[in-house]
Amino acid sequence: MPNMDKNKTAMPEQEPMIRNKNFQEVSLGYTEENAKIEASRCLNCKTKPCIEGCPVNVRIPEFIAKINEGNYEGAYEVLTSTNSLPAVCGRVCPQETQCEEKCVRGLKGDPVGIGRLERFVADWHMAHQTAPKKIDITKNGHKVAVIGSGPAGLTCAGDLALAGYEVTVFESLHEAGGVLIYGIPEFRLPKAIVKKEVGRLENMGITVKRDAVIGRSITVDELFESGFEAVFIGSGAGLPEFLRIEGESLLGVYSANEYLTRINLMKSYQAGYDTPAVKSKCVAVVGGGNVAMDSARCAKRLGAENVYIIYRRSMDELPARKEEVHHAIEEGIEFKLLNNPVKILGDENGRVRAIECVKMELGEPDASGRRRPVPIEGSNFAIDVDTVVIAVGTSPNPLIKSTTKGLETNKHGCLIADEAGKTTREGIYAGGDAVTGAATVILAMGAGKTAAESIIKYISEKK
Repeated sequence: MPNMDKNKTAMPEQEPMIRNKNFQEVSLGYTEENAKIEASRCLNCKTKPCIEGCPVNVRIPEFIAKINEGNYEGAYEVLTSTNSLPAVCGRVCPQETQCEEKCVRGLKGDPVGIGRLERFVADWHMAHQTAPKKIDITKNGHKVAVIGSGPAGLTCAGDLALAGYEVTVFESLHEAGGVLIYGIPEFRLPKAIVKKEVGRLENMGITVKRDAVIGRSITVDELFESGFEAVFIGSGAGLPEFLRIEGESLLGVYSANEYLTRINLMKSYQAGYDTPAVKSKCVAVVGGGNVAMDSARCAKRLGAENVYIIYRRSMDELPARKEEVHHAIEEGIEFKLLNNPVKILGDENGRVRAIECVKMELGEPDASGRRRPVPIEGSNFAIDVDTVVIAVGTSPNPLIKSTTKGLETNKHGCLIADEAGKTTREGIYAGGDAVTGAATVILAMGAGKTAAESIIKYISEKK
């Protein structure tokens, strides 16, 4: 009989006032006992609505049933049959708006902790794996290039490799993983986890070429000339947006991209690295998404006494995951809601000394369905800060588009692709943030999976 407890099994965590001073993982993961208790809450519904809510169609009840049996390796095999990055997804996917939102148990209590169980299975596999398992795949003689080693690129590459294609992934940075490496902090997603996931894909025969900037090192046209029959672009959205207000050129103003890259990829928080560390006393982070939460929580861990999230709407409209907001509040991050920056103020040396904001009130809903924030005249005030991090969004880098004829973009600079991932240029497919703008890891993975199917069909028909 299923366990009918209405509450989800609690996730062990570091204490807030301890974890906000270190970069170790906040959530400690389920024990085997925790996992079995939570797995027993699954009703194994006939309709399996949770699968419908997953962008990569993980066979959720099936892998949970394996946990109930104590067959954790079997659960891992079920997971990886559709998901190339289970240890990543178990940590950073917004399950609450996807698979768990569809869970029948959620009608009269908490949904099953699908993400927590996914993480448990992936971590158990990594902990008990004695040596990398070499996967023997019969090659079909066809070559495909994948641009970008983020979640979209890695998923597309993994599915193509399993189908027998010779896949080469081109990564512009010196580490593979894309946003998983440079964007998401260690305390949410340990880099060792990402490296293991990338290593598993390399064991499948995928070649990863690092420090390869497509559009500079080699163009897309040159990829075709060198024998690749199709190209997938999963280069993400790494071009930061700014507020376009006075004072953004002052010393101490960072885009969230630069701020997080210094910390995550270049390890400025660790002794022994030459990356200049960002030493701040008071930090203002502008924005309300997950990137803003990550930036603020990093600032606290780097020693800032006061860290503020400045967001122009209310808590109800905050786009970040509720779990990340909850963790940020626990860790001492102060939320300055219904406020909008209008100017960054500097001292005589050109450094940030304060940020001027105007108070807002919510009016009628806008195109996004959220109530539009309206300034309250005469309500301006200043907050003393020495660092400002702008986390209001990103767009795709225009390099690939500008060096590839026939590749069209929309007004936001995103590549135009249909539902199958096909772009306006034959043989070129795209997915993830390069097409949608900044979105979630799992949606990018879903796009990579769809594009892989389209590429297989394209090459098969061409052959």
